[in-house]
Amino acid sequence: MINQSDKNELFHVYYKRWIMIYKEGAIRKVTMSKYLMTHQWVEKLIPNLCIYQLNRLTYQQLLNDYAVEHERQTTMDFHHQLKGAILDAVDEGLIDRDPTRKAIIKGKTPREKKTKYLNQFELHTLLSRLNLGAEINWDWFILLVAKTGIRFSEALALTPNDFDYIRQMLSINKTWDYKGDGGFLPTKNQSSVRKIQLDWQTVIQFSQLTKGLIEDKPIFVSDDRKIYNSTVNDILARCCKNADVPCISIHGLRHTHASLLLFAGVSIASVARRLGHASMTTTQRTYLHIIQELENKDVDLVMRSLSALS
Repeated sequence: MINQSDKNELFHVYYKRWIMIYKEGAIRKVTMSKYLMTHQWVEKLIPNLCIYQLNRLTYQQLLNDYAVEHERQTTMDFHHQLKGAILDAVDEGLIDRDPTRKAIIKGKTPREKKTKYLNQFELHTLLSRLNLGAEINWDWFILLVAKTGIRFSEALALTPNDFDYIRQMLSINKTWDYKGDGGFLPTKNQSSVRKIQLDWQTVIQFSQLTKGLIEDKPIFVSDDRKIYNSTVNDILARCCKNADVPCISIHGLRHTHASLLLFAGVSIASVARRLGHASMTTTQRTYLHIIQELENKDVDLVMRSLSALS
């Protein structure tokens, strides 16, 4: 039996409790922080709205108010994070009808997109200008991410034990909690646990660099310093400027790696495995523009081949 007092509960209070019951301990820390951020916005935008007052009009107004300061994709994410709780409230009889039905997702005009990846010549120019000395530094970090396409947190977690120099393999089986207090964390998903083939030059370089280092300690993280993504991105930006190539982020090196593999004719399945994507769908969606460009080249190749038969 639903009490009127249940329906009179403030929606942001219900939503916070829903997060704690259904999400805490069931999702990754970074995802949990996104839900909590969504709650903060709900509390800010509709501090006095009760559950029973949530209908299509009030919900659409909430989305519209949120969209004033956010791009459309961010507003879509906000909508999806709210929808699960709202549908549960409908099932419980706290809300008469689904207010999220036919919701219109708006958003402010996206900022001009930064360059996501470098072409082969630009990457070669960047890597040739790196300061690759006899000891581990962030330039070596940049080189390794460019050569492997691994994620920032995966690269930070690498230890000497993860390198199999005889088989020319790099094992990715953990990440580094750079957003929190440090320490090892599981990979993003089960598909992210993988082995990546290394070229012989990288094998030789890192076999020398890791010689004498503690086998199970990260090679890029010192004990006394917190690592910030922005710090390493700033270092990469300076390297890009010195090499006179477009400035990209560390994640942009991952895009660069995947793009060059696709242009070289490596299958989407192989690229997906190397990147640690949960499915090929993720790879196809992320690199759709490149795949379409390659398909256009394939059409030209097919037409030339058919013409040669006449």
